[in-house]
Amino acid sequence: MPGGVLRVVLAMSMVVPAGAFAQGTAASPDAAQAALQQADAAFRAGYAAMQAGKLEEAREDFAATVRLAPQLPEAHVALGAILAELDRPEEAVPELEKALELKPGDEAAEANLATAHESIGKRLAAAGKLVEAETQVRAALGALPAVSTTATADASRANPVDPFLAQRVEILDVLGSLLGQEKRWQEAESAFREALQANPQGEAAALPHMHLGVVLAEEKHYPEALAELTKAVEDAPGSAMAQLQLGRGLAAAGQDEEAVAHLEEALKLSPDLSGGALELAMAEQRLGKQAESIPLFEKTVEREPRNAQALTNLGLALTETGKAKDSVPYLQRALAETPDDPVVLEDLGVAELQQAHFDEAIAQFEKALVLDAANSQLHYDLGLAYKLKDRMDDAARELAKAASLDPTLPDPPYTLGILYMQMGRLEDAATQLKAALALRRANGDGWALLGSVLKQMDRRDEAEVALRNAIALMPNQPGPHITLAAVLAEEGKHDEAAQERKLAAGLSKTAVNRQRATLNTNAGNQLLQRGEIADAVEKYLDAIAADSGYAEAHAQLAVAYARQGRAAEAATEREKAAALENEKQ
Repeated sequence: MPGGVLRVVLAMSMVVPAGAFAQGTAASPDAAQAALQQADAAFRAGYAAMQAGKLEEAREDFAATVRLAPQLPEAHVALGAILAELDRPEEAVPELEKALELKPGDEAAEANLATAHESIGKRLAAAGKLVEAETQVRAALGALPAVSTTATADASRANPVDPFLAQRVEILDVLGSLLGQEKRWQEAESAFREALQANPQGEAAALPHMHLGVVLAEEKHYPEALAELTKAVEDAPGSAMAQLQLGRGLAAAGQDEEAVAHLEEALKLSPDLSGGALELAMAEQRLGKQAESIPLFEKTVEREPRNAQALTNLGLALTETGKAKDSVPYLQRALAETPDDPVVLEDLGVAELQQAHFDEAIAQFEKALVLDAANSQLHYDLGLAYKLKDRMDDAARELAKAASLDPTLPDPPYTLGILYMQMGRLEDAATQLKAALALRRANGDGWALLGSVLKQMDRRDEAEVALRNAIALMPNQPGPHITLAAVLAEEGKHDEAAQERKLAAGLSKTAVNRQRATLNTNAGNQLLQRGEIADAVEKYLDAIAADSGYAEAHAQLAVAYARQGRAAEAATEREKAAALENEKQ
């Protein structure tokens, strides 16, 4: 219960008016006075027991007080307050209501009655009985003493005349939370705003600010939501939950970079915070940091082995980091929890596809499409699986369906163009490749393919334009130069064709030399790891001989020289590597 209410109630001296016990009874004056003396003694014994922390003894004494002096409101207040403290609010309510019947407007009775109703509401809410809980919490709010009409007009500070401000704010916050659980967002927002109108300060304000921010985020009012959540963090910077909710709000607003910092802080404050690892993992995943997200998803799955969202996203992260075989068991577990989720079926299909399990992938995609027939990505995935299975007609149908469902996606027409080219349907291939390039003009491979298709169709002028676009985007690739040389030769432009062939030959030689340099550098790295430094130096020198512009070979040679104690030569190689890296930038 809110701090101080029980102690204030029980600190009162029990002053009993003469004849109060005898009122309305046939008892003799002497008997009444004796009963009152016993009641006073029982009350004082209860108070002493309460002070000593012996709450059950205090309850027995206060119950005796009520039996001995049933017409005294203070007795019922004391018993009701101790019952509430013992977490027996259902028993406390009748006692406190009786006290108010005997003494209307008693602030101690009203405050303790509010606390009892609030406790009942919280208990019902925990049991999922939200409507009944709301009734109890509203009763708690109504049981509080009215706000004093003599309150200061200074709205910049809390009302000093209302001693129950903190309890009022807490109950309004509980009411708003209940309404939020029922998705009654506007009513919840009103409750939280009313709590904040009392202008609580510091940590007392953090909860309503935080909860109001959550509600506003649910209503997609992100600027206002983030302002409230930021205030909650400012009021309670050490609150892991406030940091978590601000992180969630930022993520919902599409600000994952900013969200990560607050989610990390939440986990730093409370490593076992429920939902914290999952929220951070999903933010990292959306930022493309799949490797970083995996241990966070694994942590969540370890604690919540049936969390379908965590299982699904862990499977996706593993697949996207080339570990499709490891992802399948997690996705199968997710599917066991949510058998009708097309997203899980699709992710499982992608994992099977990555392992070249084409029949298994097709089966998963087909099941997913039964559940989500209008999903363009699913049609694309199924079309790709059919293509890899050499079911060309089926593949063409699915890819065309994907393109029609979402004309803004460049991948379906691009893959369909490749498929038609392989099937010899050159006109259709050219049409699809042009559609794909209209959506993603920086696709150098797409321009090269289009140029090749147009060449085969004897549309040389168009082919030349497409190939020159490919060369502009991929100047170091020999393929487009070779195809362009053939087109120019067919057009009778033999000098230009010869120049393109020469360029292609040079690029091919460069590519071969780079491949040779890469292989030698990798071999040198393995030798260096085994401590065979002299042999490693030889491999790095071979790499540089093949391609003197390969920065990594110079950098690794510097490492090897340094281990041999050849500091000056190592410095020279480091400078060469740095210069080559700068040239790339």
